[in-house]
Amino acid sequence: MPGKSLPLLLALAAMALPGAAGAQDNPDALIDVSQQVDSGLALANRQIAGNDLLGALGTLERVQFAHPEAVPPRLVYISLLCRLDDREGAEVELSLLAGKPIADSDWAAVAAACGPVTRPAPPRKGHR
Repeated sequence: MPGKSLPLLLALAAMALPGAAGAQDNPDALIDVSQQVDSGLALANRQIAGNDLLGALGTLERVQFAHPEAVPPRLVYISLLCRLDDREGAEVELSLLAGKPIADSDWAAVAAACGPVTRPAPPRKGHR
């Protein structure tokens, strides 16, 4: 049963992270906040500041589920994946941004977290 112990260890590690206890106190509030891009992104940034990187990933996943077209939450998500050494996951997420406009300041944050990485192609002129 070695495979079953890893999820348990990950769950225990997440509970030990600063800020994780607050997240467990009111999960309905976290879900509600994550339904809007701005409030979800603000919550994720607070979680990151509190070193609750796994909590921030969960928040950003909920934001992306509700708003798959939103670019800034996906960029923060990509940055977190890099910080957590999931370069392959970050590259998959980056591929979803092809043809989307990315602000230079947002891209700088991704490059700072991920290191050298190819920026997705910008939107073609005359297309959305």
